[in-house]
Amino acid sequence: MTDLPTMIARKEGRAGRLTFNRPKALNALDHDMAVVIEQALDQWRDDPEVALVIIDAVGDRAFCAGGDIAIIYQQGRAGDFETGPRFWRDEYRMNAKVAEFPKPIVSFMQGFVMGGGVGVGGHCSHRVVGDSTQIAMPETGIGLIPDVGGTLILARAPGRVGEYLGVTGGRFGAADAIYAGFADVYAPEAEWDALKARLIETGDVGALPSGLVPQAKGRLADLRPEIEAAFGGHDIHEIVASLEASGSDFGRETLAILRRNSALSEEATLQLVRMTRATPTIRAALENEFRFTLRAVEHSDFLEGVRAQIIDKDRNPQWKYSLETLPMAAVSALLEPLPKGYEIDFAA
Repeated sequence: MTDLPTMIARKEGRAGRLTFNRPKALNALDHDMAVVIEQALDQWRDDPEVALVIIDAVGDRAFCAGGDIAIIYQQGRAGDFETGPRFWRDEYRMNAKVAEFPKPIVSFMQGFVMGGGVGVGGHCSHRVVGDSTQIAMPETGIGLIPDVGGTLILARAPGRVGEYLGVTGGRFGAADAIYAGFADVYAPEAEWDALKARLIETGDVGALPSGLVPQAKGRLADLRPEIEAAFGGHDIHEIVASLEASGSDFGRETLAILRRNSALSEEATLQLVRMTRATPTIRAALENEFRFTLRAVEHSDFLEGVRAQIIDKDRNPQWKYSLETLPMAAVSALLEPLPKGYEIDFAA
């Protein structure tokens, strides 16, 4: 499919089909791809020939490993603080249309499913994972926050699992994806082509299997007591104190992650997950997240995080603050309500 668009939209049988087609870039989502998804959903919403939508991806390594943020970084370094928000606003509108689509949408999420990939596949009505699936919202490692409606999934996760996954950005497989609410159905990947064929032929999501169990056991359920004990803290400082006092392997491992990521992003993530939990709708989640991403290029750790992790790859970001020096006023400034005129137009 190398000579086809990076996002392939077409109709087959009873299905509308969207396929990520940038396998060499781990199917990273760019602005044009987000627009194709949105336009296709707009066309298929009232199309009687389309009974359901299938979203999948070319390649074994990734469904979609995140958003293509190199351009946002380059423009931000040049003093352009509008390119990023423009992309995010359009992407978020598309995320909401996926979540609110009146017909079933089935995502088949193999390999890496991160950031922007969660924003597409994670909001579908029927989310299929397999043995290669590795999901994460790793944004605190690049000075951002779990966005694309990710805070809604995190807010709905059991107990404080959402805070833990959002703040640490850790990867998890199929069993934990289902446990945490990022997926619904497990099916061996060797069976996916046959499942898609049945969906295309019948237009009936009843063709999806139920009750199958991933080969690899998850770990989140076993970690729940320690997650609950630590991540119920009022803020990141209380969470750190609890982890330090625990003296456990979990405490030490989690502290190492927290000290490696952006403290500014970690506290903002904690607050955003809880804000969205209080108003658990996709639109509220996206509007809350946009408070941060609107200001991220100019005022957060985002440019430094992208430089260290993606551009220079020295893995040595120089964050604005440490966990010990983080001022809550800096977090509050990034989470101020959206200025007039910057709201997301979900009806566009």
